[in-house]
Amino acid sequence: MCNFVSEMRNLFFILSVLLGGWLTAGAQVPAVTWDRHSLLIDGRRVCPVMGEVHYSRIPADEWQREVRLMKAGGVTMIATYVFWNHIEEQEGRFRWDGQRDLRRFLEVCKAEAMPVVLRIGPFCHGEARNGGIPDWVFQKGCKLRSQDPVFLDCVDRLYRQIYSQVIGLQWKDGGPIMACQFDNEYRGSGDYLMALKQMAVGIGFDLPLYTRTGWPELSKPVPFGELLPLYGDYADGFWDKSTDEAVGSYYKAFQFKAPFDSPQGGEAMGALDEAGAGSPASPSAGEEKGGYPYFTCELGGGMATAYHRRPYIYPEDSYAMALVKLGSGSNLLGYYMYHGGTNPESTTGITLNETQRTPGTANNDLPQLTYDFQAPLGEFGQTYPQYYMLRPLHLFMRDYGEQLAPMEAHFPAPQDLPQGADSCLRWAYRSAGGSGFIFVSNYERLRPLSAKRNVRLAACGVTLPRLTIPAGCMAIFPVNIDGLRYATAQPVARRDGRVYLMQVEGIPVTIALQSGKTLRNVKPRGAERPVCDNIYLLTRQEAERLFLPHRGVEETRQAAVCEKVREAGPLRQIVKGKARVAEAPQEEDWRQAAVYRIAVPDLAAASSRRLLSITYQGDCARLYAGGRLVADNFQYGRPFLYGLWRLPQGVTELELHILPLQAGAPVYLPREADHTPGEAVKKVEITSQGLIED
Repeated sequence: MCNFVSEMRNLFFILSVLLGGWLTAGAQVPAVTWDRHSLLIDGRRVCPVMGEVHYSRIPADEWQREVRLMKAGGVTMIATYVFWNHIEEQEGRFRWDGQRDLRRFLEVCKAEAMPVVLRIGPFCHGEARNGGIPDWVFQKGCKLRSQDPVFLDCVDRLYRQIYSQVIGLQWKDGGPIMACQFDNEYRGSGDYLMALKQMAVGIGFDLPLYTRTGWPELSKPVPFGELLPLYGDYADGFWDKSTDEAVGSYYKAFQFKAPFDSPQGGEAMGALDEAGAGSPASPSAGEEKGGYPYFTCELGGGMATAYHRRPYIYPEDSYAMALVKLGSGSNLLGYYMYHGGTNPESTTGITLNETQRTPGTANNDLPQLTYDFQAPLGEFGQTYPQYYMLRPLHLFMRDYGEQLAPMEAHFPAPQDLPQGADSCLRWAYRSAGGSGFIFVSNYERLRPLSAKRNVRLAACGVTLPRLTIPAGCMAIFPVNIDGLRYATAQPVARRDGRVYLMQVEGIPVTIALQSGKTLRNVKPRGAERPVCDNIYLLTRQEAERLFLPHRGVEETRQAAVCEKVREAGPLRQIVKGKARVAEAPQEEDWRQAAVYRIAVPDLAAASSRRLLSITYQGDCARLYAGGRLVADNFQYGRPFLYGLWRLPQGVTELELHILPLQAGAPVYLPREADHTPGEAVKKVEITSQGLIED
């Protein structure tokens, strides 16, 4: 009985994350259901924030800390791949130890009250070697990702092993596992996906939700309601074969759009074959139009860098896409990635990154180790600016989700705009029962939009005063919410009878109360002094850190001694590989790298949490400790980082290898990158920048 009470207490704690503390008493496991609007837990609507993190790409002793940081960022649900070749690299030899220990990770999520969506493949992609499928499966002579009995027999053994790790941790048991995704970015017959589901259910998976990626369009749909389709968008794509700056149709991710208006065809937000990014397509035959809620599982929290294409992601990219998805009707924001990581070591001597030479997903050359992804939380748990920038949206979804979820989206502004179109303001609103939210986004990646003057925004019979919407401005304005007739400030949270608004930079704050009182040119007073009654106005910086249970580490910087010990050898010949894009250097090429020695101070090499930050000129770089490769980097404009607490014990000297950048190389480098041919080390320091205290 004590164990049961403990399980229920833990489950209610999990639900408090999703429901904002609005829980009903009782001992039954709350029911998780869905309708065309949203998820419902015991009949109450929720709008989760789902963050992707790959447990096998993070050392196990860091899991708890990183899950807590995700929660502090406003994430209320975790998604994670179970990469097949991380756990069964050699046929029949399953590894569930160390950072491959799925059960231990799930127990951490349970202890931290974090629901989990398991993405169990067999194909995952995730820029892993072969998309996560072990090399030995390719040698079976069977048709992969099909109902070939030989392939399905291998998958059956995989699923049974995964199930052995989740026994007692499913939602019905008071555990964190709420949902399961089968395969990924699959375009064939839905019969295959249904075969995977039936296999899993037969083994013992019994979950409230089962999902699939809603792109590309299936050749034969699954029966309605069997697998929830989830969608995605990215600001740019490393997979694009072009080396030009703003290519493809990624710009569409920054436009408000009715989610089921038009087919996505062969390209939605980039190369679907390689990336699987796209807004919802028109439902296939047999799938009721509008019957599914609009959820995302791969909204770009950042972007990886391939050798031939290295996008630099701005925090505004992630924020604008998230806001646009909310305004377009989405009631679950799922970020890919929310937390970066590092590929684990192979047990067979191969590398576990995607390359053009691997038998599966051979479209891009990714770094051997780093999977930082420029995510809100990077490879070593360091924060990028969007970690804080996104928090006000996440607080909004937590506290206003129940009210927002049934609101229908309306699109008074033109849709399907050309790239860089600047003739009108992009906006939408959602409303129900006379209340609503107006969503504005005057932002498009790499295409500066001008300020829009004398704008009149209206919803639910309420017209806001004339506004000038600054260039780059993104905002949400409430209408008939919380005693407000309207406000030209963004709702962030409502707790303990207090309503928190955020000033939108460049827009004077007017607060019109339903009582008839109107306050103009209101200035922020912080979270302790109301501007009127129970209403508090915050600056963006204050809103980004509202209720934050931690604070950043006091920033320190210490120069590290760096000495060049070998000049670079002859330049390699850059060739184009199987995917017709430039190939990354091979092992023999690295023998011609310039070599530097870096002395690591005792303070950094001991227990202190510090990053090694390297700013260099060159093409790509590797870091070695005691002759072992510990980090790698394709130069793209941000420093090359390494978490010094991961150093092998006793190591106080590192070797940095740099290959020179070649003039005219067939590689896309962003504006922020150093385009100077050659190689050099510009700065090496030990820093705490971007780190958060334990």
